[in-house]
Amino acid sequence: MMIVMDKKYEEALLFDFYGELLTEKQRAIFEESVLCDLSLSEVAEEHGISRQGVHDTVRRCAALLASYEEKLKLVEKFIRIKQYAGDIIRLTGDEEVRKKAEQILEEL
Repeated sequence: MMIVMDKKYEEALLFDFYGELLTEKQRAIFEESVLCDLSLSEVAEEHGISRQGVHDTVRRCAALLASYEEKLKLVEKFIRIKQYAGDIIRLTGDEEVRKKAEQILEEL
């Protein structure tokens, strides 16, 4: 199942799920550049590397995160479960079932 989402949101989700699999330096560079929206120059200065080095690291990290998702499908499953729980909340008239579905959403 292919889920279409905003690129920034997708990158954030992939990082949330698989970021710990990156090295500490990769995590820092990816987070600062992509999630904190710092410029390549700012990140390069912070880490003592070139702008090209930052660019290459971000591109490599994005590819790694995407490959983890391609193999494990954790983000896809997460989104699907969120959608199912939302559907249950909308479709059920049973208050107890609704509360359980809301608990599922809170846990996610």
